[in-house]
Amino acid sequence: MTATETPSPGGPPSLDLPAGTSRPRRTAALWVPDWPVIAAMQVEQVPAHLPAAVHDGHRLVAASAPARRLGVRRGMRRRAAQQVCPDLVLLPADPGRDVREFEPVVLAAETVVAGLEVTRPGLVLLPAAGAGRYHGSEQALAQLLVEAVAEAGCEAQVGMADGVGAAVIAARAHAMVPSGGTASFLAGRGVGELRHVVAPDGVAEVDELVDLLVRLGVRTLGDLAALPRRDVLARFGPWGQWAHQVASGQDDRPTALRRPEADVAVDLDLDPPVETVEQAAFVARRLAGRLHTVMVEAGAGCGRVQISATTAEGNELVRTWRTDTALGGLSVARLTDRVRWQLDGWLTAQQLRRGDGDPPPAPLTRLALRAEEVVAVGAEQGRLWGQAAGSDLRAHRAVHRVQGLLGAEAVLSARVQGGREVRDQVQLVPWGDAVPPGRRADAPWPGRLPPPAPATVLPVPQPVQLCGTDGRRVEIDARLIMSADPATVWWPDGTSQTSVTGWAGPWPVVQRWWSNDPRRAVYLQVTLADGRAVLLALRDGVWSLEARYD
Repeated sequence: MTATETPSPGGPPSLDLPAGTSRPRRTAALWVPDWPVIAAMQVEQVPAHLPAAVHDGHRLVAASAPARRLGVRRGMRRRAAQQVCPDLVLLPADPGRDVREFEPVVLAAETVVAGLEVTRPGLVLLPAAGAGRYHGSEQALAQLLVEAVAEAGCEAQVGMADGVGAAVIAARAHAMVPSGGTASFLAGRGVGELRHVVAPDGVAEVDELVDLLVRLGVRTLGDLAALPRRDVLARFGPWGQWAHQVASGQDDRPTALRRPEADVAVDLDLDPPVETVEQAAFVARRLAGRLHTVMVEAGAGCGRVQISATTAEGNELVRTWRTDTALGGLSVARLTDRVRWQLDGWLTAQQLRRGDGDPPPAPLTRLALRAEEVVAVGAEQGRLWGQAAGSDLRAHRAVHRVQGLLGAEAVLSARVQGGREVRDQVQLVPWGDAVPPGRRADAPWPGRLPPPAPATVLPVPQPVQLCGTDGRRVEIDARLIMSADPATVWWPDGTSQTSVTGWAGPWPVVQRWWSNDPRRAVYLQVTLADGRAVLLALRDGVWSLEARYD
């Protein structure tokens, strides 16, 4: 191995099992082919016989079976795919939608096997040895899984092998690899199969590695497994070591068990009712201690904690917080802080909404905590390829410390919500708060900007001047006809300018059209000679810089 090219370093799966030490565990993989397309077609109610594909704004990320029969392939550009198949239904990619729609499939599979690990929407792993013995044989287990998923409305394939990577490849081939036969099963398969095993965030690195292996003459997994592991690690780095372990059938790790346990709840009637934050904090510590004791005695952890309070008027206030077991998510102190912050926010909000002549806010008469997503301690798994790094944990601790000092509302995180303008699509919520988005992102938003979304949205739009080839300011009339092609952007100081190398648009956005003062804007995407790409907006005859693209 004398070539000089190397793949870029990355974060491959952490698999340190020495080759030949022991036989990997029997693992079963349940795979639903073309899941992103299936989920999108279900949500958009596209008939199953129509050719369809999911795209990320530039290229296709998945295609349905009817589309593939007509020549559509993953990785095609949208225009190329439409030239091949003019009737192709293009659907936008939405990871959140894929996860939500996959949950019924997981629940159906859990009626057969209690311990499952969802690696990504469309792929589930489970330990096969015990489940196979329980159901009589591995073939019977596979048949039951396929039938259960079919009742949920999907077609699935099940594969079993020694090791996780081999099980995923076996599922795509609908193969039941006998114990001890994993190496021979993998030997004749191309190195491109590695793309199906890696987690989504490592696809780019694996694509680069596969391309380099093929150019070096390593075309099958058997060729890769025959190379000395130390040499592969020295030559290709961590990703090469991971690929060698997959090719050798030694990528063994226990699947994370997700057991459908019942929620754990504790509640307390407040007599006399609580009216102040200090009283609420005292009650919160008592209730948090009770929940912590119950969870410790049960040897369980949880993914979320629901806080609910009932007022004397009968109103119920509910909020859900996600916990982090790696940071001691169920400690009494952390639970107390979460409850105190939430009660503080509720009581403060009631005080602020009070008018001069209004009666005092209703006191709290009942407080309840519910632990959701309960699992046995040690059964939960952080990331697919290992736990969070030390820097991540330190950053989380620092954020929680600031929240403890300043309050939950003092530390905010950004999330995507529905909207037409770029600022409307940003929602700021308290760090760790699991509230639903204010507006559904998957709802239709006519007039919103096409993807990709800008990377940086300016807090305050920056006034600029957009001039055409004739040196005059670019105007846009009611029919969206531009007075001239954009040529130059003048910046606020009036002395610096940047040439325009390309542009797209314009896109009109009219909101609250029914009011006397509707919000009107026209957007234009512009690429500049210095390599930047920006989003410009025209409002009331004034151009402004709204956002930047990376």
